[in-house]
Amino acid sequence: MATRIKLDVIAAAAHVSTPTVSKVLNGRPDVAPKTRRHIENVLKELGYTHRPPRPRRVGLIDLIFNDLSPWSTAIIRGAEEASLAARTRLAVSVIPTDAAVERWLSSVDRSRTDGVVLVTADLAPSHRERLAELQAPIVLVDPVTDPVADLPSIGAGNRAGAMAATEHLIALGHRRIATITGRLSALCSHQRLDGYRAALSRAGLPMDTSLIAEGDFRYESAHASAVAMLRLPDPPTAIFAACDQEAMGVYEAARRLGLRIPDDLSVVGFDDIPTTAWMSPPLTTVRQPLAEMAALAVRTVLNTGPASTGRRAELPTELVIRASTAPPRR
Repeated sequence: MATRIKLDVIAAAAHVSTPTVSKVLNGRPDVAPKTRRHIENVLKELGYTHRPPRPRRVGLIDLIFNDLSPWSTAIIRGAEEASLAARTRLAVSVIPTDAAVERWLSSVDRSRTDGVVLVTADLAPSHRERLAELQAPIVLVDPVTDPVADLPSIGAGNRAGAMAATEHLIALGHRRIATITGRLSALCSHQRLDGYRAALSRAGLPMDTSLIAEGDFRYESAHASAVAMLRLPDPPTAIFAACDQEAMGVYEAARRLGLRIPDDLSVVGFDDIPTTAWMSPPLTTVRQPLAEMAALAVRTVLNTGPASTGRRAELPTELVIRASTAPPRR
């Protein structure tokens, strides 16, 4: 009877029926998202805490991108292989705007999911609250900003990879080494820039700000930055690009200026997307274990409950040396 009285009190305060309150308390899916959030707020106001039972698995994991890039294929492949091994379907969505996020959240509220893998996502606090209401595990892959404390996240060794790339160029004899970063609003861009700086510092090389340009992970910005740096009175003999797409922009800048790679300019990228081995010359780059990161994210989703504490997993990168780097001309 005590439980019945509690339900009646909550229902009266929320101006809904007692069965509706019961559905929310028991984690039933057949409640409108707006009504569910309203009742949850009333529960908080009344000081009533509860943890509804986790819904049964529906055999579906959501893989969410805010944009598709050349390495998205590797992410999807790794997530799909892990999902198939677990006999779970994978739903891929691209939600580039707040409106798209809102539509997707409303859809998941109705259909349910066993877990969500967010790739390079930067969600607003209100959207993170809505995700928490799904009562399903959430894992971040390569988060744009510092990971949320209570969410597991999986990334790559960005700083170590950038250090390895820069140290490779130093070992070849380069002393004027430039870098084109990614968007500095992204966590990985800061980590790669830190690795570049650390390698120069360890080698006792001066830091020249004219050899550091901010890019946006795209061909066009890298091309413009490379042209500007290669026209300096004392231009770089090597450029470390924050991603392979940027490295392609550097290639085109060198071609337009009549420079040969690697005779006149050495270039290193980051990611190791499939096309890097087909470039002319093939690109030296830092391999991110993208498929492995995605597979680990899916396995984490399937083995992690909503009450689990956040943690960070960082997979190692690997320098793949090809024909785009060589000692500088004397």
